[in-house]
This record gives sequence, C-alpha cells and structure tokens, in this order.
Amino acid sequence: MAGKREENPAGSSNNLRGDVLRVLGVLKVATVEQIQQIAAPHLSYRHTDKPTPSKRKQARTASHTGALSDLRKHGLAESGGQLPGGDRLRNLTPMGLKAAARELGRPVGEMGDPARGAGRTGASHPMTVNEAVLAFLRPKPDLAQLANEPADVRAAAQAAVDAPAGLGAIASYATEVALPATGTWSNPGKGGAQADIVITAPEDGVPLLFVEIDNCFESAHVLAAKIDKYMRFCQRKVKDVDGKERPMWRTRWWVPDGRHGDQPHPPLLLVFNRVGPRNPNTVIAQLAELTHRHWQGFAHDGFHTYDGKLPIVVTSMKQLKEHGPAGAIFRRFGRPHNQTLLEAIGNPRREAADARRQAEYEARQREHKEELRRIAAQRRAEREARRPVCADCGTRFTDERWKAIEPAGWGAPRETHPHLCDECKQCAITAEREAEPTPPVRQVQDQAVPEQKAGATWLSRFRS
Repeated sequence: MAGKREENPAGSSNNLRGDVLRVLGVLKVATVEQIQQIAAPHLSYRHTDKPTPSKRKQARTASHTGALSDLRKHGLAESGGQLPGGDRLRNLTPMGLKAAARELGRPVGEMGDPARGAGRTGASHPMTVNEAVLAFLRPKPDLAQLANEPADVRAAAQAAVDAPAGLGAIASYATEVALPATGTWSNPGKGGAQADIVITAPEDGVPLLFVEIDNCFESAHVLAAKIDKYMRFCQRKVKDVDGKERPMWRTRWWVPDGRHGDQPHPPLLLVFNRVGPRNPNTVIAQLAELTHRHWQGFAHDGFHTYDGKLPIVVTSMKQLKEHGPAGAIFRRFGRPHNQTLLEAIGNPRREAADARRQAEYEARQREHKEELRRIAAQRRAEREARRPVCADCGTRFTDERWKAIEPAGWGAPRETHPHLCDECKQCAITAEREAEPTPPVRQVQDQAVPEQKAGATWLSRFRS
C-alpha cells in the first residue's frame, strides 16, 4: 500500500486516472469540473451541505483533482492556463495522449496534438466546444451512488435520469479533427477543414456527424468558405487498402450505404453560441443563400433526394443545452420547420414514402397469397366433390384407393371392384372365394386312373 502511495501521492485509483485520460483525450483541454461532469455525473449531486458554491465545487472535484495531480507526476498531464473566472485548465502531454489513445481504443495518429497554451487567450472556443459535448452527451447520474443523499437531491438526480438521453459515450466524440482536402490524415495539406467535433454514435442513429461551433464572431462569408472546405473533403476520393477508390472519410469512419442514387455526404451541424456581436439569424439566412449549391436536394415524387449533397443543420447553444439532441431545435437548410436531430440529418419524407410503398407492396403480397389460398381451397372443394363413394358402405375413397381405380396403362392389371372401397373390396373377394364350389376328391382320383393305365400300356410296348 505504501508503494502505491509513493507512486500516486494523491491516492487516485486506476479508474479515476483512466476517466481523466479518456475525457482529456477527447476534449484536449478542460477544467476539472468539466471532467467530473462527464466522468462521474453523480458527484454533481453530492456535497450539497457545503456552505458556499466554491466549497461544493471543491468537494465534488476533489477526487479528479487528485487524479490529475498523479497524472502530472507521471508526465501525462499538465496545467493548460487559467480561465478569466479563475478555473484552471488541464491538458495532456504527448505521452498522455498516447496513454489516452489506449484508454479510448484509438490509434495514436487519430488523437491530434496536445492543446498547450490554450488558456493563454482565455480558451473561449475550446470551452464552448466542451459545453456542446456536454449538451450532446447529457451524462446520467448513477442513482445507486446517491442512495444516502437527501430526498430533494435524489429527486433532482432522478429528473436528470428521466430526461431524454444524449448521444453515445465520451468515446463517441473527437475534437479538432483534421479533414484534409489534400495531403494525408497525419499530414493534412492546404484547403481542408477542421471539425470542432466529430460524433460517431450509430447505436443512437448518428453514424457520423460533423459539428462546427461558432461564437458569433465570424461573418456568413467566412462560414461559407469553411463549408466549401467541408465539401472538398467529402468529395475527395482515395484508394483504400483493397485497391478500390472510396470517399476518403469512409476509410476512417463507418456509415451505412445509402440508397442507389441518393447518397448524401455526412451531415454538418452548425451550433451558434451568441457571445459575439453578430446576429446568428441574419448570418444563417445569408449562409443558406451562399451555400445553396451544396445542400439543395432534387425533388422527386413528394420528397427530395440528396445524392452528393452536404446536409447542413443549424441550432443554438442555448437550445442545445436546454433540450439536447432529442429536442425539436434543429433547422435544416431547405426545410421550413425545426426538427429533432435525427429527423434533421435524415430524410423523413423519403422514409415515409418508402414506408408507404413497402406497405402497399406487402398489401399486394397479402392479397396475392389470399387469392392463391382461395383458388387452392376451391380446387380442393371441387376435387372432393368428384371423389368416388363406395357403392356398398357409402364411405368416400381415400387418395390411395382413388388412385388405384384410375385408368392405368395397357399392361396394368384391371381393377376388379372399382366401385368398392378397400375394406369392402376385401370383404367381396373373401365372399367370392368362399362361394366357389370345391371339386370332389374321387373325381380327381378317377381322372388320374386312365392316365396311369395309359402309361403302363406304353411302357409294356416299349419293353417288348
């Protein structure tokens, strides 16, 4: 025990240090409270008896602060500066990113670079990215960990558990992901984009989603230029390991194949956080007009197809934090109403049309099968009406008996009792045999005497 204490002076456990590595491996830079909210959300409902908010925060984050201290001793984590409010930022070292890659089960080449120096400029953008990740995740507290807490605390935790779920787990997220239009994944060239967040949660209906965070400092033209870069990346094709040419993004992420002639690019979500001087409503309207060629679908039979198009969806950080991905707070370019995230990145009208066609097809199949059953039943009834009846007992013939009396080939034996069933036929045959007269025995012997005499006469002549 003493050896473990010397190795980790703060006394952190392997699980706690693993939690910190996973969260910082995704977020790159974060406060201790953000790490705690994602890794151990139940702690947010503890220590409510502390007298001040700062003491409550200190108590809630004490265990993760200790884990960060031990990671720093091992050269895996370091201080990333300080926020204007006084909270310290933490990030991983290059060696820490390698350790985080093992915890997340990712190749080291996909981890990106350490976020050193992010706190020197206030880290406003990384903090907004972290807020978005939390809003998408909506971590649920473990109620078993709060069994001894006051009733009002358990009720608040229960309300969080009962609220709509978020998307995936922390391993479903990546931040600051390069999307190269030229170059390679590890060495991107010019003209590519960098996604603030990439979400891969196919179990929740979101196989791949790019997220761009805007603090309302950039104009619509600047954002349109970014979307051009996203489009260049999505259109880029490379040779895969099997020698076949595929979209570059498919060599890294799995997404189900789309319908033939309707295979859009992965969707892009823009989250506007209104802290800058620009009005997001004005920017969104201008941006939709500037990027019309990228997202406009093709009208087809009551819905649109989006082959080769980039679905662009917008929402606000305030609504995202309040309602999460299950709320009807997402507006897709080209659509008049807000939808849930799954509806916005999908094609509900196409799905409804496909469902109608499938239902009509299944109805036709059922009608066809019913017609076949009706015809078969009619044929069975007609056949039963033709089935012969035994002339003696009135029993209908079995299939085997019916087949036996049917006309056969020229060489087949003739049926002796075609109007009788098997049982009556056997009775008739038995009766006929019993009725046949039996010849007298003497008559048979008398018939044999002349033959014997004739044989004796011939033999005597032969001998003489």
